[in-house]
Amino acid sequence: MPLTHVKRVYKPMKIRNSIQALKNEFAAYRRELHQNPQTSFEESFISDFIASKLSAWGIEHERGIGGETGIVVTIHGQSNTSGKVIALRADMDALDIAETQNKDWVSKTDGKMHGCGHDGHSTCLLATAKYLKENNGFDGVLHLIFQPAEETGEGARAMMKDGLFERFPCDAIYAMHNWPYAPLGQFDINVGPTMASVDRFEIIIQGKGGHASKPYTLIDPITIAAQIVNGLQTIISRETDALDSAVLSITNINGGTGAFNVIPDQVTLSGTVRTYSEALKTKIEKRIGEISSGISESYGATTHYTYTRMIEPTINDPKHAKTCAEVAQSQGAIVITDGNPSMGGEDFGAFLQVIPGAYVKIGQAIEGDTQHRCSQGLHNAGYDFNDDLIPIATEYWVRLVEHVLKV
Repeated sequence: MPLTHVKRVYKPMKIRNSIQALKNEFAAYRRELHQNPQTSFEESFISDFIASKLSAWGIEHERGIGGETGIVVTIHGQSNTSGKVIALRADMDALDIAETQNKDWVSKTDGKMHGCGHDGHSTCLLATAKYLKENNGFDGVLHLIFQPAEETGEGARAMMKDGLFERFPCDAIYAMHNWPYAPLGQFDINVGPTMASVDRFEIIIQGKGGHASKPYTLIDPITIAAQIVNGLQTIISRETDALDSAVLSITNINGGTGAFNVIPDQVTLSGTVRTYSEALKTKIEKRIGEISSGISESYGATTHYTYTRMIEPTINDPKHAKTCAEVAQSQGAIVITDGNPSMGGEDFGAFLQVIPGAYVKIGQAIEGDTQHRCSQGLHNAGYDFNDDLIPIATEYWVRLVEHVLKV
C-alpha cells in the first residue's frame, strides 16, 4: 500500500455535508465539557452529559461500566449478515492542571482542566453516535466505549474487570487521539508500537543522619542518592541496545529536614520507566534494584525498592493499522506510517492485550502558529482541543465503521 510521507499545509478533506453540518452543535458541546473538567473516576458531568444526549436521540446505552461514569453504546447496522462487532473508544477524564486564561470557555474548576483533549475525543465519538444512529448503513454491530480514568492508567482495566468484553464481545477495537505535534488533519498511524508502557519506581535510601559538621560519623543518604542517580542512567546508555527504545527518568528526590546543617536519615528517589518490550522492561526493573542496593551497601546504607507496572504498551495490530491508514487516505488525508512511536503512555494498550485493533493520532496544530492554543503540547496549561478536528475525526470514525462493517 503506497503511502505519502510529506509535510503539507492543511487543505479541506472529503467530509460529507451532513457531518460538516454537525460541527457548530458539537463544538458548543465540547466547550461546555471543557468548562466542567473532572479527573479520573469522577467524570460525572461528562458522563451525565453524554448519557442525556444519547437518551434524547434514542440511542441504546448502558452506564456504570468501569466505575459509575463509564458508558457503552450499542448501534445496530441495517443488517447483520456478517456477525461482526467492532468498538470505538474515547476517554473522558481531565487533569490536575491550572488552566491558562486564554479562551472564553476556560475551566470553571480551579486546578483542573481538559489538558489532553479528552473533551474533544468524547465529543467526536458522541457525534459519531448521532450520525450512525440516523445513517446506519453498515452490516454488523458497533459499540462506542466512553472510558473513564485514562490518565491514571486504571480505566481500561476497570471496564474489563466489569466484564466489558464478556458483555459486549468485539472482533476489533479502535481509538484516536488528537496530536498537537502534527498539522491539522494529518494522520500518524504506526504499525506495531505506537505508545510506550508506563511504570513507576521508588527507592528509599536509609542512612544515618546527624550534624553536617561530622559527616565521617554518619551515612549520608544524599551522597548515596547522587551516586544512584548517575548509576541508573547507565542502564539505558550502556546496558541497552541503542536500537531498543527505552526511557528511565528520575523525577523526584525527596530528603532533608530543611535545616542547612543537618544530614537526614533518609532520601527517597522516584521516577518512571518507558519501553515497548516486556523483556527489556524486566531487565530494567531488575537492574534498578541491583544498582541501587549495590551502591547503598557499599556506603553502609540500605534500600527499600518498589517497581510498579502501571500501563501496558499500545501495540497496533498490523492488519488493523493498515485498515485505518486506508480509511484515512480515502478521506483525502496525508497518512504517516513511518513516524517515531511516542514514549508517552496510553491505557488503550490494555484493551489491545485482549482485542486486536489500532490507535491513531490525528494532527490538530495550526501550521505557522506555534503559539496558538491548539498548537500547544498535551498536558500544557495553555492547550486546547481544536474544534476543526471534530468533523475530520467524525468522518474518519464513520468511514472506518462503513469500511470494516461493509454492507
